[in-house]
Amino acid sequence: MFKTENFINIEDKSYPKVDILKNEKVKIEVRDVNFFYGDVQALFNLNLDIPERKVTALIGPSGCGKSTFLRSLNRMNDIIDGTRVEGKILIEGEDIYNNSTDVVSLRKKVGMIFQKSNPFPKSIFDNIAYGPRIHGIKNKNTLMEIVETCLNRSALWDEVKDRLDKNALGLSGGQQQRLCIARALAIEPEILLMDEPASALDPKSTSRIEDLIAALRKDYTIIIVTHNMQQAARVSDYTAFFYEGHLIEYDKTKKIFTKPTQKQTEDYITGRFG
Repeated sequence: MFKTENFINIEDKSYPKVDILKNEKVKIEVRDVNFFYGDVQALFNLNLDIPERKVTALIGPSGCGKSTFLRSLNRMNDIIDGTRVEGKILIEGEDIYNNSTDVVSLRKKVGMIFQKSNPFPKSIFDNIAYGPRIHGIKNKNTLMEIVETCLNRSALWDEVKDRLDKNALGLSGGQQQRLCIARALAIEPEILLMDEPASALDPKSTSRIEDLIAALRKDYTIIIVTHNMQQAARVSDYTAFFYEGHLIEYDKTKKIFTKPTQKQTEDYITGRFG
């Protein structure tokens, strides 16, 4: 098992190593990853393993590299001109930055939910059926089964089952975000990336999203970026703390929030900076 690096000092390269995933099956392996926007380096020498069918939270102040790292896991950064990645990111042993990687297939395997809900200006049904149709499913009964299953999984079916032909933009903000989760589930991903999925929602809708994450964790590997420390503590099994593009500390969430190894981690989660 790879030993995940815990940073003692960003300038000191002799970090101690702690094996925090010894009882977990590893889904994603990150090896010596550096990321650049043009000449500006945004991520520095990242090494960590992400466990299968668990929730991993990425925390840290704005601009610390959390979302850049998240988008690197399904190569969404590829759409930005001038970006460059060094190192390896392996999903089930396959390097996703290998030249032979089919990026479309990768993004089918690694779904993404964004900070701002982004339903298509189509019916609720067509929003969820869109992905399966792109991947060749045309039978209406099959599509209906997929739509119902995904809406049930996203805890939205009972609220919308009688208006599947209505425009999705008529849903509330919280409903739209759950619809986007259902749309992501429709292409049968194995990994779900969530970039602050509840930051724009009211407390009740946020609670629904958190309940949904808890329900989905048994079937999916989930990685969530959040600025909300209480949310990270509530929903995640493991937490990674980023600062200025460096991974400062990575461990079980309970340990990060009760007995962090690094002073920087303690200062951040207790609100001394950030």
